[in-house]
Amino acid sequence: MYMSELLRDYIEHLEVEGGRSARTAENYTLYLERFVEFTEDITVDKITSEIIRKYRLWLNRYKNNNDDELAIITQGYHLIALRGFLGYLSKRDIPSLSPDKIELPKTARKQVTFLHYDEIERMLEHIDTSNEVGLRDRALVELLFSSGLRVSELVNLNRDHINTKRREFMVRGKGQKDRPIFISESAANHVDNYLMARIDNLPPLFLSYSRNNIASMSGDYRRLTARSVQRVINKYTRLAGITKHVSPHTMRHSFATDLLMNGADLRSVQAMLGHSNISTTQIYTHVTDQHLREIYEKFHSETSEQD
Repeated sequence: MYMSELLRDYIEHLEVEGGRSARTAENYTLYLERFVEFTEDITVDKITSEIIRKYRLWLNRYKNNNDDELAIITQGYHLIALRGFLGYLSKRDIPSLSPDKIELPKTARKQVTFLHYDEIERMLEHIDTSNEVGLRDRALVELLFSSGLRVSELVNLNRDHINTKRREFMVRGKGQKDRPIFISESAANHVDNYLMARIDNLPPLFLSYSRNNIASMSGDYRRLTARSVQRVINKYTRLAGITKHVSPHTMRHSFATDLLMNGADLRSVQAMLGHSNISTTQIYTHVTDQHLREIYEKFHSETSEQD
């Protein structure tokens, strides 16, 4: 059977049985269509290790219409998609190359930017909570730091999703997987303060107060966007004099790093972040290495040298 004939079935399998998002399915389609283009749509039983080797070379030399090359990590995504496709064929007993024949390119260890607790406090000190916008911003920053939510998860929250009394609720993350979210007492209090100040009955937990959105009473139209969250974070990091690049995802990094530095184990942090693979969580371990050394130097007894 030809690649193109099986591609649609695999993408539908990803969405329906794999629980992957439409965006992921779209990306996988793009990556696999490039392999179809490279091989001129060969039958899947003709895929060999040599063809994969040549394909990797083709990806490394590939340039788009703007003459831009593919980053190493993007080349890796192409191979991950192809390996997933081959795994799907194997499960259906369709003869082809074994997926374990595809090795992913080595990439440089991802650098993690995070904020220390005192930097978070400096941000919070610059939020004016005398108005509804400020109350929203304070609740937003507190919630991001105390929960480890992705920005997409945050902006999709409705009022009835979050329980500020129990300070615990469920969220559906990547791969349509549910996980528990725990929030601090401070975050819960500031969410309550914000909601009590609102006079609307719109569902979204966080509203946009831009001029255009205020003119509409549609809940979805007034929902705060991920881009707006980025602007909020930028505003208060600038006011706090923080020069490093900070994004909403930096707050998630800060959440994970704070847990690890205070003694949480990696598996627990993995569960709280919703990572399906422990290797994803391990990007934080080198961040805490220096902290562990400081603990060692402070608390480990050193024997005195004797002649």
